[in-house]
Amino acid sequence: MVSKKQFWIGIVVASFLGASLAIAISWWIPAKKDYVSFEEKQNVYFSNVEQGKIVVPEGLNFIQAANLASPAVVHIQTTTVKNGYGEASAMEDMFRQFHGKGQAPRSSSGSGVIISPDGYVATNYHVIAGTTNIEVILNDKRNYQAKIIGTAPSLDLALLKIDEESLPFTKYGNSDNVQIGEWVLAIGNPFDLTSTVTAGIISAKARSINIIRTSDHLQVESFLQTDAVVNPGNSGGALINLNGELIGINTAIASVTVSYQGYSFAVPVNLVKKVMNDLLNYGELQRALLGVHIVDIDAHFAEEMGLEGFDGVYIAGVNRSSGAEEAGLQEGDVVLSIENKVVNSIAELQAIIASKKPGDLIKVKYRRGAYERVARIVLKNKSGNVEVVRKKRPRKTRVLGAELTKVNGKEKNRLRLKEGLKVKNLKAGKMLQAGIKQGFIITHLSINGKRILVKEVEDIIKASKRAEKENIGIYLEGIYTNGDKAYYPIGW
Repeated sequence: MVSKKQFWIGIVVASFLGASLAIAISWWIPAKKDYVSFEEKQNVYFSNVEQGKIVVPEGLNFIQAANLASPAVVHIQTTTVKNGYGEASAMEDMFRQFHGKGQAPRSSSGSGVIISPDGYVATNYHVIAGTTNIEVILNDKRNYQAKIIGTAPSLDLALLKIDEESLPFTKYGNSDNVQIGEWVLAIGNPFDLTSTVTAGIISAKARSINIIRTSDHLQVESFLQTDAVVNPGNSGGALINLNGELIGINTAIASVTVSYQGYSFAVPVNLVKKVMNDLLNYGELQRALLGVHIVDIDAHFAEEMGLEGFDGVYIAGVNRSSGAEEAGLQEGDVVLSIENKVVNSIAELQAIIASKKPGDLIKVKYRRGAYERVARIVLKNKSGNVEVVRKKRPRKTRVLGAELTKVNGKEKNRLRLKEGLKVKNLKAGKMLQAGIKQGFIITHLSINGKRILVKEVEDIIKASKRAEKENIGIYLEGIYTNGDKAYYPIGW
């Protein structure tokens, strides 16, 4: 039982504590007054709270990397041809997760990465395949028309060029040094949300997901897999490390709903570097081939084939006259390493070979039965040689405002012509100005009094350049399909 004395002592203590608490509250919460802004209210209430700086654990500072790389990642907007991506309908099926289901839209968007200050942009092939117009929008909102320097559908890569100098660009990293578990950032333009940065880790390397298909079956998939969020529009954007270096081009997502569901895939930068150099220098990918058919090895396959272990890649066939055949490789051999790099999957082997060019000499370690051997192999291209493959320039068919096509044999016989070029798609230009009408067949041209039989479009192009340079006229002679002959002067 509480005594009277204890009761009164409790009352005094409680009163003292209550008074102290009231004084503290009145000290911390200022007297009510009229404020002119919410900011003023907030500043008063938090004036006694220490305003410290954000502290980021060492090794997890994404700010510097994002600031370094973001200005070099561009937004690509394209107008596509009516029937899809142009190269093949399979491309539409492959990458529909980026652009929705069904036929490809007339316009779409993606991302790209500036890789040099003079306006070269790396992106995915599927972003620009079949397009009739490519617009590149920089991080600072400047926009440019881009031209295609070259494409490599087998690796889903393309090189574009815009006419500008002193642009921000990303520095190449080394994707061979990337470690599983390493932090990375994905930068791109998902859903047309420009300059979006997401973070994740490297989940796997040398991953194949069977989405690239080409008519020659020479596709290469050896992706970096990450869990950084990537969505439609990220295609062609940058995957960077925490130094702000480019380690991959974001390409695909694993999804059944078109949007991100946990995994994304990027072409490793070491493959990107090789492809971009080829496209810059030759306009075409210089693709090297080992010349073998290969199979991944698992426990069941090893048991079935009577193999010693599960390591390496099994050679199921060797192409005739290939570098592999000439070096003595045979069906049943198991490739263990190439250039001292261990290979345990088709994707790993393909990535190494794809980084080489025809004519390169490589060292291949392989196992035959119980014995390990080493072969020196000269890689060849798909034509079976080591020659450089250059992009073929399309033959010009349009001149002086008209498209010219060769006259077919039936029409030649009916009009009794030796040669001739028919005028089609006549638009504004010197032929229209001279009075030439659609369907006119040019049989001869005259320049400086010399009459020339017209066989090729180049005949008229050459004469036109000379006439313009010397400021003289040319004459086009020919016949209409109804048999009417005509003669037109073309002046400069």
